[in-house]
Amino acid sequence: MVEITEHNKSHLPDLRKLFLQERQSTFVWVNQSEFRLKDFERETEGEYILIAIENGILIGFISVWERNNFIHHLYIDKKYHGQGVGTKLLHAIIAKIGFPITLKCLENNTKAVNFYIKKGFTQKERGLSGHGGYILFELKETV
Repeated sequence: MVEITEHNKSHLPDLRKLFLQERQSTFVWVNQSEFRLKDFERETEGEYILIAIENGILIGFISVWERNNFIHHLYIDKKYHGQGVGTKLLHAIIAKIGFPITLKCLENNTKAVNFYIKKGFTQKERGLSGHGGYILFELKETV
């Protein structure tokens, strides 16, 4: 059974590994030398983080910038894709921060784009980042 809980310092080594692993396997169009194990702390500094644990193993996390209700990261170990872990993390963060929620998703990350659309997020605007085009999504009500 998947447990959703707040992270603590003991989870950092596994969070670093998962963050690096999933970025490398997801963002294949990005120069892989840009990704480092130490990126996790810099990328999530000041954010509220929930983790998904199954049988003592970290299998996913979500981080949010609470001031703006902005989801910055949602990563699930690829072995657990399609098993509802992302949805559980999303529901847990909604219970914590409420609505509306926004996030940016790179257009090339089609699996994530489709996940957010399926969950009821709507496109608010489009833009361009250093890693390609992105969609700013917003969710105004429950998923």
